[in-house]
Amino acid sequence: MSGPSATWLYALVPATGTGVPADLRGVAGEPVRAVEETGLRAVVGTVPLGDFGEEELHTHLEDLAWLETAVRAHHTVIETLARGGPVVPLRFATMYHDDTRVASLLAERRADFEATLERVAGRTEWGIKAYADAHALAHGGTGDPANDAGGRGRPGTAYLLQRREQRRAQETAHLRASEQAAAIDAVLAGLADSTAEHPPQDAQLAEYEGWMVLNNSYLVPESRTAEFAAAVASLDDRFPDIRLEFNGPWPPYSFTAPDGDHDAGGGPGG
Repeated sequence: MSGPSATWLYALVPATGTGVPADLRGVAGEPVRAVEETGLRAVVGTVPLGDFGEEELHTHLEDLAWLETAVRAHHTVIETLARGGPVVPLRFATMYHDDTRVASLLAERRADFEATLERVAGRTEWGIKAYADAHALAHGGTGDPANDAGGRGRPGTAYLLQRREQRRAQETAHLRASEQAAAIDAVLAGLADSTAEHPPQDAQLAEYEGWMVLNNSYLVPESRTAEFAAAVASLDDRFPDIRLEFNGPWPPYSFTAPDGDHDAGGGPGG
């Protein structure tokens, strides 16, 4: 590769684990390789700063087609490595000037990385989103306030009573949704080693209806995967006004978050 370049980091794995597949390619179509130090292996690729420098990367991040392709390539490397054993995924666009800096990172943070690899070994991440049916949860309230005897014949009073009852119904629906989401989380957290809470997604961007009342990731031992999946199905039946969305398995993105110094290019992406 001619011209200035940087080292793009994909993941950290034990040096004793499965090697990097020879045909694995990264975000720039580059061969992926390993940098080893103190019993750890950083899986990296060399990318040209002409495409991945700070300004260039900033421009690319505004190109959704480019971003989707690059993020998919980054994930493919991590997913491939995860099939061979424990992995610490690194955030998209984590870069260092060269392999020497990467080796220094491994040496300096050896204890942290080894502890993280031990924590996620034999475990995978599963995502659960829960959507509440606001209308169904509000159903069965105090009835139509316009028919209240105290407001009959007085449109203004009837309107105020109707608005009050609508607020009460919505408050009741929110409370029921929160209680059911907490019950769902309690069951699933009991089957997982760790839980990560994420903020609700924007309804317009994520294109869903109702309220997103749960957006969690669970680190589940592989020995309990079937039990966890069965619990999700049971909870979906138990709470008919809550729709559960179950996805995975994923590498443990939500449970490993070492930070790079990003000194060779842009900072972390999505």
